[in-house]
Amino acid sequence: MGTHEEHDVDRRRFDVADAAPLLLDARGVVTSWTRGAQRLLAYTAGEVVGTAVTGLLAAGDAARVPELAERCRRDGGWVGLLTALRKDGRPVRVMVRITPAVEPGGTDHWLVLVSDLSGAPGWDMSRSVLEQMVTRSPVGIAIVDANLRFVWSNEALEQFGGGPAGHRLGRRLAEIQPGLNAEGIETQMRRVLVSGEPVVGYEHVGQVRAAPHRETAHMMSFTRLEDDRGHPMGVYYTVVDITERHRARQRLALLDRAGEHIGRTLDIERTAQELADVAVPDFADYVTVDLLESVLRGAEPAPGPVAVTEQVPLRRAGHQSVNAGVPEAVVGIGDVAAYLPTSPLVRALASGRAWREERLDPLAKEWATHIPGGREATFLELGLHSVLIVPIRARGVTLGVTTFFRRGRQEPFDADDLSLAEDLVSRAAVCVDNARRYTRERDAALVLQRSLLPRRLPEQDAVEVAACYRPANELTGLGGDWYDLIPLSGARVALVVGEVPGHGIDAAAGMGRLRTAVRTLAALELPPEEVLAHLDDLVGRSAREEGGEPGTRGADGMVRIVGSGCVYVVYDPVDGQCSMAAAGHPAPAVVMPDGTVSFVDLPQGAPLGAGGPPFESVELALAEGSVLALHTDGLLARGEDWAVDADRDRLRGALERVASSLDLRCRAVVDALVPDRPHDDVALLLARTRLLGEDQVADWDLPGDPAVVADARKAAARQLTAWGLEELAFTTELVVSELVTNAIRYATGPIRLRLIKDRALICEVSDGGATAPHLRHPRTTDEGGRGLLLVSQFTQRWGTRFVPEGKVIWAEQSLTEPPG
Repeated sequence: MGTHEEHDVDRRRFDVADAAPLLLDARGVVTSWTRGAQRLLAYTAGEVVGTAVTGLLAAGDAARVPELAERCRRDGGWVGLLTALRKDGRPVRVMVRITPAVEPGGTDHWLVLVSDLSGAPGWDMSRSVLEQMVTRSPVGIAIVDANLRFVWSNEALEQFGGGPAGHRLGRRLAEIQPGLNAEGIETQMRRVLVSGEPVVGYEHVGQVRAAPHRETAHMMSFTRLEDDRGHPMGVYYTVVDITERHRARQRLALLDRAGEHIGRTLDIERTAQELADVAVPDFADYVTVDLLESVLRGAEPAPGPVAVTEQVPLRRAGHQSVNAGVPEAVVGIGDVAAYLPTSPLVRALASGRAWREERLDPLAKEWATHIPGGREATFLELGLHSVLIVPIRARGVTLGVTTFFRRGRQEPFDADDLSLAEDLVSRAAVCVDNARRYTRERDAALVLQRSLLPRRLPEQDAVEVAACYRPANELTGLGGDWYDLIPLSGARVALVVGEVPGHGIDAAAGMGRLRTAVRTLAALELPPEEVLAHLDDLVGRSAREEGGEPGTRGADGMVRIVGSGCVYVVYDPVDGQCSMAAAGHPAPAVVMPDGTVSFVDLPQGAPLGAGGPPFESVELALAEGSVLALHTDGLLARGEDWAVDADRDRLRGALERVASSLDLRCRAVVDALVPDRPHDDVALLLARTRLLGEDQVADWDLPGDPAVVADARKAAARQLTAWGLEELAFTTELVVSELVTNAIRYATGPIRLRLIKDRALICEVSDGGATAPHLRHPRTTDEGGRGLLLVSQFTQRWGTRFVPEGKVIWAEQSLTEPPG
């Protein structure tokens, strides 16, 4: 019996009238036996007197007699519970009080009072009853020894993992539940063993084997167990499941954090990003926030759910992941992805109701189509397995949709999670709508900032450029003319000058739309006449959809761009070739290196969207140092006095004037030809041509034999050594090998390899094929299909352009930026 039990017994009133006395000598031998003792144990005095008292006790308590005798001498007595044996062998639970009794002559004796407890309240429960109390308890109970190894546990503990009681015996917590934070729990056990102070209300949060798909929380209490001498024997602990209470606290904390962090600014995209940031990682592992494009513009969405068309374009306004860099994202911030009408995301938008899927089909594709870069991946590849889709609705209108994924954690979203997500998104929706309303008002005054001409043209070595812009509207400083320089593959550049009908903020808005379309088409690497043809189709389709006259405002508030003009020029510094086409726009002038000025005989196509014959392009060779002058018609027009020959003469005279720099020359031309308050917007772009040296270009004609791949690699490596670019040899050999192999395997006609050393190391492989390769994402078991994937991973950028003889596949490695 332990110390606490003894003290409890000591506090009970010991009724002497019911106790049977007997007398022991100092050696524990019975020297006196009473009738009360005989009634209790059925022994006669003759059978007991002169025998050791140990013969009257159960084996376990008989072994304690020497220790009890020592405690009696030390403490002057003892009170406690023992198990005696009747004459017939039946055990009797008795309460015993031992006090010293000294006889005349100084002989030590002990008076023992024994009371039967078999009928006493609270002490008549059998062992089986006590075992039922702990084994049937819904509370998990266990006992570990001083080495923290299990010696006993009840059945209820099995629900928390670790297996049955027999499996636990002799083992430590970390051995039976390896995924558990056993170290933290055992730290609490050791603290209790050392201090003796119980630990109550310790919370443990994690996953256990019994519930591998959900995070659980448990309340644990630890108490030290001691032997009769007060020495620690082990720890008794209990476990109670408090998962629901823990999750409720988490939900409240998440909503509090959302109220604190979402909507701190009136910026729509930042508010969307704050929503994604708040939800990761405590609620989801990957979150995307997609908004309707009209919302990002500050426009007023139509009330009610979104009307579903063939494709629903949304713009990615924010996303976040537990993984650095958000590797799951197939759409970047600010990019547009069109979702299929059959996708759950679009159905949620159309219905205005949230959608939950506990277990996604791991082999299903992402729901978006026309993803920038063409990337497609299965949910298995992205590691996503459970999803919530919640429409963003505020004040009766749908603004977009928020998608919550789980990947790292195994717990799927449940109904409570869906309710929490709806509450979280509804709070954020009000903030998004406030930001949208603010954006609408702000953009009315700052629309130019989304459509401004480039403040600084891209750095490149094909041409030296200078530009000058003078708007007709002095009050706003806005106009519909624009210029641009667009780097292309193979060290080439595209030079663009164009104009939109009208002036001021409306014209600037239309110019921004048209300029963006030109840059997008330029990325397709099309010849100038095809770029203008696609641009013409785009403008014409827009006109048919919107109706109205050129320069008027459409239903979306943007000025119509039908009747716009544009000239598109592509210059190649490798051979000095220049090709161009125009749509309702003046032809460029050329200033030769000797200073003479001429005008390109360029066929004039119809203005954009007006309809007419196909556009035609011209190609000419430009000597190094020639200056191309691209301009809008406002540079020459003088109202009703406008005349082509006279205006060209004035422009020729202005261009022939010498200046110390191209920038000064550009401003001098505008100052000479344009009044301070022009009646039309003016844009002038000057580009002085450069040529790459022969030592910057190397090319080889290759036969269509697979054996030539090794020779091509060696030739490329030798050329890199000559250029001092040995550090790029490995990557370049890999690129050469993959591109040449693809050309031999899939293409027809002659194959040519070309290396260009410019601001980037450019590798080009041309063939006679007319089909464009595409990047694939092969599975682990696929034997091929990794060529272009490797090229895309090891180079800065890559692509395909078509030429009259076939196509060119190219890849670039930067020489001006650090690797990676």
